[in-house]
Parts: sequence; C-alpha cells; structure tokens
Amino acid sequence: MCLSSTQIVAQWSNRYPKVDGFRHHVYLEGYELPILTSGPMDPAPSPVSNEIVFAAKGWLWIMNLETSEAQRVTSSSGIDSRPEWSPDGKQIVFIRDDSRDTQIISLDVASKRETLVVNEPALDLDPIYSPDGKFIHYSSAIDGSINLWKMNVETLEKMAITKGNGLRRRPIVLPSGDKLVFLNKEGSYNSLELLDLIDGSSTSLVEDRIASQADMTLSPDGSYLAYTWPFDGGYEMRLLSLVTPNTSLLLTRSEGMPLAPAFDSKGEWIYFAEANDEETTLLKRISANGGSPEEITIKTYNWGSETGSLKINSKVDGVEENVRMNVLNANGHPLVPEFGTIHSEGQSGRVFFYSNGAIEINGVAGEVTLSAVRGFETAEVTQKAIIEAGVIKEVVINLQTIWDANANGWYSGDNHFHLNYGGTYRLDPEDIIPEINGEGLDVAIPLLANLHNRFLQQELWGWKREKAPIISFGQEVRSHFLGHVELINTNDLFWPWIWGPYYQLYNQDDRFNAIALRHARSQGGVGGYVHPVGTEKPFDEGGAAAVPINFVADAVLGEVDIIEVACLWSNEVGTASLWHKILNLGIPLAASAGSDVMNNLNRTMPVGSTRVYVKPEGQLNLDNYLDALKKGRSFVSTGPLMEFQIEGNDPGSAINTGTKKAKWNLNVHSALPYEKVEIFVNGKVVWSKPGNDLAGSKSYKGSVSLPTGGWITVRVHGGEVAWPSMNKYIFAETSPVWIGSVGSTEPVVAKQSASDLLKVLDVSEERLKQGYGDTPIPNLLGHFEQAREKLKARMKD
Repeated sequence: MCLSSTQIVAQWSNRYPKVDGFRHHVYLEGYELPILTSGPMDPAPSPVSNEIVFAAKGWLWIMNLETSEAQRVTSSSGIDSRPEWSPDGKQIVFIRDDSRDTQIISLDVASKRETLVVNEPALDLDPIYSPDGKFIHYSSAIDGSINLWKMNVETLEKMAITKGNGLRRRPIVLPSGDKLVFLNKEGSYNSLELLDLIDGSSTSLVEDRIASQADMTLSPDGSYLAYTWPFDGGYEMRLLSLVTPNTSLLLTRSEGMPLAPAFDSKGEWIYFAEANDEETTLLKRISANGGSPEEITIKTYNWGSETGSLKINSKVDGVEENVRMNVLNANGHPLVPEFGTIHSEGQSGRVFFYSNGAIEINGVAGEVTLSAVRGFETAEVTQKAIIEAGVIKEVVINLQTIWDANANGWYSGDNHFHLNYGGTYRLDPEDIIPEINGEGLDVAIPLLANLHNRFLQQELWGWKREKAPIISFGQEVRSHFLGHVELINTNDLFWPWIWGPYYQLYNQDDRFNAIALRHARSQGGVGGYVHPVGTEKPFDEGGAAAVPINFVADAVLGEVDIIEVACLWSNEVGTASLWHKILNLGIPLAASAGSDVMNNLNRTMPVGSTRVYVKPEGQLNLDNYLDALKKGRSFVSTGPLMEFQIEGNDPGSAINTGTKKAKWNLNVHSALPYEKVEIFVNGKVVWSKPGNDLAGSKSYKGSVSLPTGGWITVRVHGGEVAWPSMNKYIFAETSPVWIGSVGSTEPVVAKQSASDLLKVLDVSEERLKQGYGDTPIPNLLGHFEQAREKLKARMKD
C-alpha cells in the first residue's frame, strides 16, 4: 500500500459552475453570489430621477422616493438582483440566477423589454455601466477564475480587463475613465483595489482577511469610496478619500449588517440594506457626512397583477409543528414570507424557510406548489394551492412521521454548526430555534470559531438553553494544518484558537491538537475531530493526505473522545473506514455527526443535514446526551433511522462471547429509498442485502458468527438524495456493539489495522516536517513517536 502526501479532498463540491482556486465552493457561493431576501436589497438610486431600484422577493422593483410606492419591473422564474442604472436612466443591468448559473440582463425601463447581455457557461456577476454609458463592466469566470471584463454596448465585443488566479469583482470605473476600483480576493487575503487602466498597476486601498460581505460604492465625482468592511463584532460602513486612502471615517456600525451601499446621484446620501431583528431587510440611508442612519419606508409593493395571500398551516400527525418549507408560483419562482431567514440549499437549489406552524405568503393570484418536511422523520409532502385575489386563504399541509424517535428513547443532535459565519444575517441564538424545531432536532451545538484573524462572537460563550431544543455553545479550534477539533461543554474557551504553518500568527507553535482535547476532558467536556476525511479511500494510494495530520497520533494515544463520521463537508465512507481501524485497536472512539452549516448564510444547507441520534439513560438533558454520545449509544445519519439489536443489546453495549452465532434484528425507517444494508464485523462486511425501493419502514433479521473479540456495526448506504436529505449520498451507521467487553480486539485484525495506521502516521509526519520546515518541533515529533511506538507494539502482539 503506497500512501503519498498529495492532498486529496472530496466533499459536497458545487452547485454553480466551478471556479478555479476554490477548495471550498460553499464559501464562493455563500459569500460572492447574490441573495434572495423578502425585503429590499441591492439599492441603486436613479442618476436622473427621484427613483431607486432594488431587489426584493427575487424580482426588481422601482420605487418613487416621494410616494414610497414600489413597482415590480421583472417577473421571470429566475432570481433577479444587483441592479445598476445606465447613466441616462433608460436601462438597468442586473443578474438573473436560475439556481445553476447566472446571466446578465439589460432591462429597458420604459418598455420593460429584457435583453440577454452576457450568458457565458460560467458565473457572470456585478454588471455596471461605465460613466459614459459605452461599456458594461462585469465579472466573469469564463477563463476559470473570476476576472474583470467589459463589453461594448454597441458592438457587444467583450474584453478582459484582468487575468490570473483569484477572484476580482465589483468593477466601478471612475468618472475620468482611466481608473477603476474593484474587490480583490486572493485566498484569505481580501482588499479593495484601485486599478490604473493605462499602465495596469494596482494600489490597495483597504485590506484584511476574509471580508466575506465587503462591498463598495463610488461617489458621483469619483472622490470618495463608501464601503462595508468587517470588524471583530460584525460589519460597519466606512468612507475614505481616493486621494488620501490611508485614513477612513466610520459612517455606521449597528447591531445588524449594513450591506450593498450605493451613493445617490448628488453624492449626498448613501443608501444601503440592513436586516432587522426579524431578519427582514430594510432600506436605509445615511448622510455622506455621517450621522444616524434613517429607514426609508416602502408603503406599497405594486406587483403589477392582482395579489392575494395564503395562510399555510403545517401539521405533523395532526399537531401544528415547525417545518421546513418551499413555495413556488406557477412559473417556478419561489415565494417567501415577510419575516425570518431565507435560505437556498446547494444540493437541489431550492429556496426554503421555516414555518412555526402557521405562516403567511403573498403573491400574484394563481396556482402555487407547497412542499414541506420536518427532519428525517417525515417524507416530503407536496401539494397545490390557489392564491385568490384580494383574500387571505387558509390551507393545511399534513405530514406523517415514519418513526417517532423520541417515543422510542432516541434523540437527535447536530454537534457542529455555526450561528454566524460571514453571512448576510447577524443572528441571535433565539433566531435559530424555529430552524432547529423545523428540522426535528432535540440538541444543537453551535460552535464558536475564528474567521481567519477574527474570533467571532465570544460574548455568546456560556449562553445555554436547557429546555428542548437544548442549545449549548461549543468551540472549534482550528489549526488548519493539523486538523480541526471541537470542544463541547467546557467552562472556558481554549487559547489560542489557531496555530500552525500558514497562519500569520502562532505559525511556529510546537503544539499538538491533543492539548486542546485535554482542555475539554479536564473540564468534564467532550473533544473530537470534525470533518476529518475528504476521500472515500484513505488507505489507498494517495489517500493518507486526506487524513488530518494530527489525527492518527491523537486517536492512537487515546486523546480523542468522538469523531465526526457524518458531515456535509467530508466523506462518510472514508471517515468510517478510518474510524473502523481505530476501533480495531480496541479504542472505543465514539461516532458523532454535525452539519457544519453556517446559519447566517443565504446559501446553505439546513442545520441537522447530518446528525447523530443518541439513546440517553434517564431524561434528556445535555449531560445525559453527551454521556450517551461518549458511550456510543448512537447512530449517525444523513437520512435513514435505525433500530439495531444483537442478542438484545443496543449499540454501545457488549454481548456475551459465549455466543458463537448471534441473532440480530434491524428496523430501518427512511423518508427516502436506499440501496443496501450491511453488517460490519471488525471492519469487514459479513452480511449485505438490498435496501428499500420505497420510503417507509423495513425490517431485517438474521444471525452472524462472532470472532473472539472486536465489534459489530450496521450501515445503510446509497440512493438518490432528495428532501429531507441534503448530503452527497444516503448514509447511516450505528456505533459498535462490542464482543465480550468494550474495547475487545481480534489479534490478527488489530495487527493489520496497526500496520495500516502506521503508514498513515508516516505520511502525516512527512507532511508535518514539510509544513514546519526548519522550525524545531520536539513536542509534535515526540507525540508522533509515542503513537508510533504504540502501533509497533500492537503489530508485535
């Protein structure tokens, strides 16, 4: 077996055309693409009239600032956003998003006639007219990376302005025509740049790390740049002079997030959008001289057609419940409520939101399609309804549980997600309760984490909700180089949060991840590795590079409590194969799961998309939940639910070794069909049967021959992904039932697993030395040597 040090990554890849240089496309789609909101976004004041165009509800609207009436001016099935006026006020260019790609459209304001301007088989973003109206500048990934382009309005000729790797967006040409400002993103380095169009030189105006929601607007005379920029507590809007850009002025810093700034035609006001406490975006403006922002009220939305409302009551087994919901009008455009976060998931491109049991939707009169689901315990229900003009019509959507986990003693948890992580909302913990309930989760562990050099929301540390759904903040400690670990139920934050090669600070720290994991144990908490393996076959050639550098050493030395077997951003089959090798050494490493979603992103999967079910002893509380998790009284899942017993024993327990043939029974409950069911003994498949072609429950039973020691797990695997599932594929696996006693082994299997893990450890050490270079690391190397000696000893047993 040859294990090279080539980096291998396999994860959810991309919904939109792939852009070079983005290892994690979720950040590109979450940070750079336009968003859908119920309220106004992307405001653009007219250069010639007292009007403003903005995006809302997925369409464009023009509002008269004197009457405060907004008129809908687009009505396609796509999501329209980021409008910009032509200098004469006769045209508007904007982005249209069909959930697979983006196009640039030009709208004739008078006739409402649309013209497709740019439609490359790649992302096209941020159109804006040049000051003379002769060109449309925009961003495009047609050459693989997102670069700046311009198109001649008359000849339609397209010309590249920049070339090379990275991401360059939001081109705004100065009135002089010889310079433009743009947003530059190269890896974690982000900046606002001033580009000389004559000699090609570029000057950095502002720079930082991962400015996810950065945006800007240029004053009409080209003197000032107003921009949104991150600080440790959120986002703020600042003003700088292009003549002396080394000093900037704070315009506004609020509890929300000021987004999408736009100067008016006189340079007196800066309009922007910001969400309120109900996550509805509002239109605001602030004087270019500073002061307090003021809200611009939109009195009327004129849809251009007769409208009505639906009051949708969602019930599960006859009881009103929170659910995840998608509503489409007759031409497939999503309809969304006025309040609450709006999301678009990257698996199928569907827009979704959460109902608390009753929610109201407004739209043009006509037929709509309603879809709803609640966690993994219900199948998706889809039905038609009619919006009637001028009335509020009530409809009921009824869901049925396939299996009641709570009634059978099982409780679900998402042990790894992030409340706020670079997205367009600034959420409080209470804001996600509808989402947690809508996904049928009982326990939620949001993790505080760094966004490169900013350590986010430390003020939330210690915040807990003890009644259902239980919410308790943990911490993700992120040495990108060594591997990410999570710490749950600790009293204090661990410092430093980051270290190792490629960070700007602490990059020479001789520190292994087990020090952070010991911090959790010393305080009665739980620690483990998250999204650990990015390939399906970590023990094949080249596969070892997909294993976190520090994992094998930490796990072999018994420093790790849990491993995140199921996660959206890693590979469940590959992670399970690594987990199996650790179990084969007699180390009772417990299986965990977490979605790693970022709740405040518009483009994100739902919380709980990958989850763990545990069977605690006694009532559900955080301590009992974590105790059951550590003991392996659990299964992880991306959709299917399982009840497995062997000789009457649940996962986490041990069976009598005197039984050579052990009887087992299995019930699988799934909202989706699945391909196969497998039983593993010490990492080998000893029994396999086809799955279920239908949604619902199916029972299996049989017997299995037992070796002298080791463990047994059951896996459900394969099948087409659809709601409620969001993962790459269908997967579920139980924690082990041990043979004889917890931690027992079968000597031959243990010896082979030690050999396999030693080869991974050797590759990891090679990567370790390459990363640290000439920096002395006796602590890390000593840690690796201890693990090596332990593995060698097992190979001699």
